[in-house]
Order: sequence, then structure tokens, then C-alpha cells
Amino acid sequence: MRRATILVVDDDERLRQTLGILVRSLGHEEIPAADVAVAESILAEREVDLVISDLRMPGGSGIHLLKSIQQSSPHTPVILLTAYGTVETAVQAMHMGAFDYLLKPFDAREMEVRIERALALRRYRAENEYLRGDQQSSFDELIGVSARLRAVFELIKQVAPTKASVLITGETGTGKELVARAIHRRSPRDEQLLVPVHLAAIPMELLETELFGHARGAFTGAVAARTGKFELADGGTLFLDEIGDAPLALQPKILRVIQDGVIERVGANQRREIDVRIIAATHCDLAAEVAAQRFRADLYYRLRVVEIAMPPLRARRDDIRYLTAHFLRKFGRGCPGEVPSITEAALRRLEAYPWPGNVRELENVIERAVVLCKTGTIDAGLLDLELPGPALKDGPPGLQLDDALDRLEHDMILQALDEAKNVKARAARLLGVSERSLWYKIRKHGLS
Repeated sequence: MRRATILVVDDDERLRQTLGILVRSLGHEEIPAADVAVAESILAEREVDLVISDLRMPGGSGIHLLKSIQQSSPHTPVILLTAYGTVETAVQAMHMGAFDYLLKPFDAREMEVRIERALALRRYRAENEYLRGDQQSSFDELIGVSARLRAVFELIKQVAPTKASVLITGETGTGKELVARAIHRRSPRDEQLLVPVHLAAIPMELLETELFGHARGAFTGAVAARTGKFELADGGTLFLDEIGDAPLALQPKILRVIQDGVIERVGANQRREIDVRIIAATHCDLAAEVAAQRFRADLYYRLRVVEIAMPPLRARRDDIRYLTAHFLRKFGRGCPGEVPSITEAALRRLEAYPWPGNVRELENVIERAVVLCKTGTIDAGLLDLELPGPALKDGPPGLQLDDALDRLEHDMILQALDEAKNVKARAARLLGVSERSLWYKIRKHGLS
């Protein structure tokens, strides 16, 4: 479990010291407070992960503090302590939202167990709140057998176990967020959150508080403290999508977090240490942006420890059939009858199309075709409803792209087989395709 901040509230100094020792022994940070007023002033300035409070204290009770916490930070668990406990008081505290209730003197081991359970609940609540608003990627896994995609897989395997920052580049719709998720799932941080932030979708005036959070009262309308995405990703991974759209004025603050591992909420005076791995993505040429002085060079080099370039779909046409099969299964499950099939002519049309919208566009095409399919089989004519431009079959003789591509593919396969002396594995390497894909194409062209 990551290092947590625990507020200990008790008028008994010896008990505060004892709890402080226990909290620090668990690897967490302890903040002592002698009464409710001091505790409330601390909570107004910073957010804590857990509150342990005496029930009866001069100048205010633990119940009063619990009510205050419920209003300002309802996700913060509270453990109440008392030497005068009664069943009625315990029931009242639990009904009001207290996490737990212990009688003094307490057993140290029992207190440790309650603290860890409370912190686990805190993390669970934060993750649940985040995941309810999480926008999942438009496709949910990387699929393909092409040489370009296999090179991406190898980079993911190499970089995932490390802490290195990763910059993922590529056109819109190529699957950059899927690469980020694959890296996170194969990293030692996979049990913690991967928090994506789509910088281009957030208004510039809200971006700073979205990333770093804010203290209560930091500006008009800030009635409660807010956790920023950097803090939410503590112990896990932060995915900064479209980092090229980050305002120039905000870039030094992002750089400082990466360099120093500390964040400071808007309107707060305290700095908080965090442990976050940064994965960024962009569709633009950041090197050109640096040259044009629209992006900081130091931030660029910090982000680009390892660069993974996602190829456009037109550069990995061998994957189109596999992706099509995946999307047919995905969208066919929600339709009456079996998953629809697709004709060879339709597949060839998909392979011939340039796909300016990349995999995301292919997904949309297949979803549309599945919805409109009435016969259980998707043919090339049905795809024409989605793909722009006139149908290829309407072109004049000798100018049909499908036929031209087939002839080119046929001739290249023959040349590769000749150079490889008919060794299929060597021919596949020469062509930059998988051996399985080559066998399919050999059968398609009747070359076996």
C-alpha cells in the first residue's frame, strides 16, 4: 500500500505519541492534533487519507469532527476512540458514517488491522468514484500479426517492467491508449490505477486543477478539497493523452512533478510526494513543436525516454482481417442470430481502403455493417454505405484498385518465394508479414 497521511486527534499527548509511532511503523505519515479546532484547521488546508480521533475531548467531540468530515470529505474514513464507550454511542457513530470504533486501551495489533482496512476502503472508494466516470477506449485490445505491430509488442515487453517515461506517437485512432494500458498491465503497478487524462478535451482554465487538484476555498465555488489526477494515480500510471495540447504555461509544472516527484494543489501551501509513472501520447510532431517554441524541450526529453510509434492501419494491412473478425464478434453478440460472416470481396475492399481514421474508423464501419446486415453475411455493397467515394467496381476496366493490388501482391509473393528458394519462413520475413499470413495469401492466390 502506498504511503498514506493519517490525522491523529486526541487531547492525551502520550496517546498521540503512541499512535504516531504505530502509524510511522506502518510506513505512513502521521499528523497530530490536540483538539477538534486544530484538526479542522488542518483539514481545511490539506486532504488526509484517514482520521483517528478521540470521541470525548475538551472544546469539541469526535462526533462533531465526524460530522464536519462527512460534509467536506465524505470519502475519508474515521476511526473513533473512547475510554467511555457504550453500545449506543458506537451505533450512533457507525450510523453517521464512522468506519470503525475502538475502546481505549486498544491492542496495537488490532489498531494496525483497522488502519490498513480503513486505508483499503479509502483507496477502493477513490477508485470506484474514478471508474464510474472512466471513458473506456473505443476498442479494447491490440490485435494483429504484422511486423510493424510485432515490433510494438516487443517494445511494450521491454519497457513495461521499468519506471521509464514513455511517449507514444501516431495518428488519431491508431490505438495509443491501448498501448498505454498494455504497458500498465505488464508493469509492477498493475494493481494500482491507470488514470488517463485527455488534455485536448479539458478547457484550458480547468486543466491545472484537473491535474493537480485544489484546496478548499482556493477559488469561488471550491467548497471542498479536490484530488487531482496526479494524486489519484499515486502508485500507478498517469496517461497524458495529446500532451502536445498542454498549454505552454502549464508545462513547467508538469516537468517539476516528473523531476521532483511532488505536487502542490492549487491554493495550497503544502507539497505532497507522489510516485507516478508517466506515459504520454500525441498525434503531432513534438520535435517540430519544440523547434517552433510551442513545446518545452526539457519536458519533451523527459517524456521521450522511450518512444513507441504506432503505425497507421494502412501500413499494417495484414491486420485488417484479424481486426475485422474481432469487431464482428464484438458487435455481433448484441444482435439476433449468430455473428455475421463477411465475404471475400468485402474483406478485399477493406484491405484496399486507405483508412484515414485508422482502427477507430474500421471499428465504426464494421459496427454500422453489423447493424444494417439483414442476411447474416456482410458483402462489399453493404460496406459502400459507410466507406466514402464511389464503389471500386464501378471504375473503368483496368483501373480497379482491388485487381491492381491483387496483381501486385501476387507478383511480390512470387518474387519473395523465388529469393527465399521457396522457404516460407524466409519469404515471410522478406515481405514483413507473419508466416501464417503468407500461407493465407499463397492459398488466396492459388500459388500452393
